[in-house]
This record gives sequence, structure tokens and C-alpha cells, in this order.
Amino acid sequence: MESPRIAAIVPCHRARDHVLPTLAGIGPEVEAIYVVDDACPENTADHVRANCADARVRVLRLERSLGRGAAIVRGYREAIGESMDVLVKIEPDGRMDPARIASIVRPLLDGIADYAKGNRFFAVEDAAAVPRRTLWRNATASFAHRLATGYWELSDPANGFTALHATVAKALPLERLARGDTFELDLLARLAMLHAVVVDVPMPARMDPSRVPRVPRSPVLRPALRRLVRSYFVRDLNAGSFFLAAGAALALAGSIGALVAWRHAARGDVVGAGCIAACAVALLGGLQLLIAAVQHEVASVPRRPLHAHLVKRKEPDLSATGWVRPGG
Repeated sequence: MESPRIAAIVPCHRARDHVLPTLAGIGPEVEAIYVVDDACPENTADHVRANCADARVRVLRLERSLGRGAAIVRGYREAIGESMDVLVKIEPDGRMDPARIASIVRPLLDGIADYAKGNRFFAVEDAAAVPRRTLWRNATASFAHRLATGYWELSDPANGFTALHATVAKALPLERLARGDTFELDLLARLAMLHAVVVDVPMPARMDPSRVPRVPRSPVLRPALRRLVRSYFVRDLNAGSFFLAAGAALALAGSIGALVAWRHAARGDVVGAGCIAACAVALLGGLQLLIAAVQHEVASVPRRPLHAHLVKRKEPDLSATGWVRPGG
């Protein structure tokens, strides 16, 4: 069995001071390194060409700055073009330990995941160096993007240390992925639409207190609604479809009824006990069904890796059996 070919993609923009130590730390398990300069004003591409003698390094440069996501996609395309099997993305700013590449690719090589991402908050000890303000931001962002993607077991959604199986990358609409800092979040949403298996890989945070990472803001409501409609009313109808539709309808009806009853009461009108009870029953029943929909989502998180089904398998040699292909 051939060894998997691992590629590292390093998107660069104003990374001149940190990129060389990052490249030097990438171990021999990586076959090719794609340094993608997003029209960096510091000429990071020229700096790497002049000072890095690693034969694995390919330096690419975008003529104009298109965003970090566009640089990553360019690296993905180059790696796929050279038949790489696993695409690792690592930032050049020194906050990610290149020695952990072997850990981030392990779930893919073991056949248990299509995409792996780092999680700096898996253990209390790992998050000890993270400012409390950043922890709260991450907790809020994690819940919002669990709702948007359906990956309810993931945390640290904006983590930039990732590994993607090349076979799954080919199935993604790479040209439609977000070009800016929300690339990882958009990628998760696209993977959710494919029912790809995504896992967290624990790793301690390497954080400079003077450069606290910002959790990027991204629209959540639109991708969440798009995923729910496609998953529960376009691709399939299941128990979750009923829980979601009935729960939303009842909760909305109960809320509207309660609001109308409150307005009548505020004007001094008499509101019957039956009306209040009906609103309460509708609202509580709707909330119960929505909770059931969330439980159905959690239980339906993909468990079977997608790349095993996308790989084109060789047909068995049946010549020794005397079988002849029809028309052959």
C-alpha cells in the first residue's frame, strides 16, 4: 500500500517575520508545502524564495489580494493537481505547532474522518493561556455555528489548523467558498451539506498575549436556514422534519397569540382563561418539539466517512473465472 501524500498549505499576508520558522518546523511526513502569498505588501513570496532551501516548498503568489480564503483555495487546487491525498492548512504566524501535523492528519489516515480541525479548548489545561474574553467569544461562536452546520459536537469553529481529505475537497464547490476570514466556518457549512465526517483534534493553544486572535463574525441565520430546508425538506423527510415544522408553527402561533392577548389586556379588555391556556399549550408544545428536533440533529451527526465512498475503486480481475463482460 502506497504511503499517503500529505501537503501543507500556508496562506501568507503580512507574515514575513514568522513564515520561515513555521516552514522549518514542518516535519518529513509532509511531501509538499504550498506557500501562497496573497499579494502581501511585505513580499513574503520573494522572502521565502530567497531564504528557504527546502525542496518541498512551492511558492505561489496572487497578483492582487483576494483574501485568506482565496489563498487557501489556490493551495488546495495546486495540491489536488499534484495528486496529494491529504491537505493540511496551517497559518504562518507561529500560533500553530507544525509538529502536530501528524496528529491532525491521523483521523483521516485511519479512515474515521473526512476533515479534522484543531480544538484549543478541548481541555481546561489547553485553554489556560487563552484570555477569558476570547473564551466567551469562542463559546458564543461555537453555539452559533453548531446551529448553522449541524456539527453539534465541535468547538473552536474558527480554528485554522485543519486537514481535509483531497477526495472530499474535489466534491466541494471551491470557487464558492468564502474568501475572507470566515473561510473555515463556510467550509464547515459546505461539508455539512455533503454529510462529511468532521472531528476535533485537541491541541494546546500557542498564543501571544499581545496578539489575541479575533473570532471572525459571519452570518449564521442564512446558512442555518438553508441547511435546515435542504436537509429536512428537500433531500429527505423524516422525524426531524415533523419536529421542526410542527415545533416552529406551534411556537410561532403561541407567541403571536400571547402577544395579542397581552395587547388586549393592556387596553383593559377581558382575556379569557381558555385563550391564555391555549397560547401557553401551543408555545410549550412548540418548544418541546423544537427540543426534539435538536435531539434528532445531535443523533444524526454523520459517522461514516464520505471519502471512502468517493474514492474510485479498481474493478476486480475476473478473467480467471471465465466471466466475460457483456459486449466485451
